[in-house]
Amino acid sequence: MFTIRRIVALIVGLVGVYVWVSYRMAADLTMAERTELEGTPADFGHVYEPVRFMSRRGDVMLDGWYMAGRGGMPVIVLVHGIGSNRTGGDMTDLACILSDRGFGVLMFDLRGHGESGDGVMSGGWHERMDVLGAIDYLLGRGVPSDSIGLLGFSLGAATCALAAAEEPRVRAAVLDCPFARASELIQSEAELRTPLPGWVALLFKPLALLLAGRLYDIDVRAVAPEDAVAKLDYPVLVIVTPDDDRVPPEHGVRVHEAAKEGSELWMVEDVEHCGAFTEHRDEYVERVCDYFESRLTVQ
Repeated sequence: MFTIRRIVALIVGLVGVYVWVSYRMAADLTMAERTELEGTPADFGHVYEPVRFMSRRGDVMLDGWYMAGRGGMPVIVLVHGIGSNRTGGDMTDLACILSDRGFGVLMFDLRGHGESGDGVMSGGWHERMDVLGAIDYLLGRGVPSDSIGLLGFSLGAATCALAAAEEPRVRAAVLDCPFARASELIQSEAELRTPLPGWVALLFKPLALLLAGRLYDIDVRAVAPEDAVAKLDYPVLVIVTPDDDRVPPEHGVRVHEAAKEGSELWMVEDVEHCGAFTEHRDEYVERVCDYFESRLTVQ
């Protein structure tokens, strides 16, 4: 009897540890990391307007900057990656270059990042509603839907793919270093964002995903940009860096393969994750602008 009790107690204890570690893993992976903004478009001699708008989900207020384009030119929505903000990764510089080319630009902080309201990091599940909120904001300003393009980086790229699949009025998307499926990156992200080794995280992944859904309303398995782009009836531009140490480059290749025929894949050698603009500025701008000019309507 004593032995049976000890066995039962051991089993209960192990189950408790499994649940607790799975919960901590889910909590750590969904914790957004805020970073301070670095500079403004004014540092590059550009006029901008501070803006605020609501996520289409109606749960978070988002902060950003809007730069008006030349009359009738399309507007590009810039979407940053995890742990970044609207100024991260030379994004302000890119925004100003796009502005110099005549485009309007809306750059904003995703939920839980920069100066926007609090929210969990959901791999793009809730963030897609932030991008849709940005689109709603532009439509409210009178920007025609066929003049709105999306440009996202890493998490932002995945988020743009998900948002575009839900908003047929958007007709152009550039995806810089997207992942194909969030569920496939749980192990590597756990190594970066939690104290757990990757092989341990793999053991706790099933319950962690379940808890993420129950506690934070995140459907991780539905965060699948390769499925999202397959729903688009227009070609996209996918940028992949083969030396990427954050998102395996084959993810971006899969996203491109799933996209409509005519989509472009730009493989950028010898650069880090989302480093194509920083290292190949002129070519990056030309490719991105050529794509948007071919896809979007000038009013």
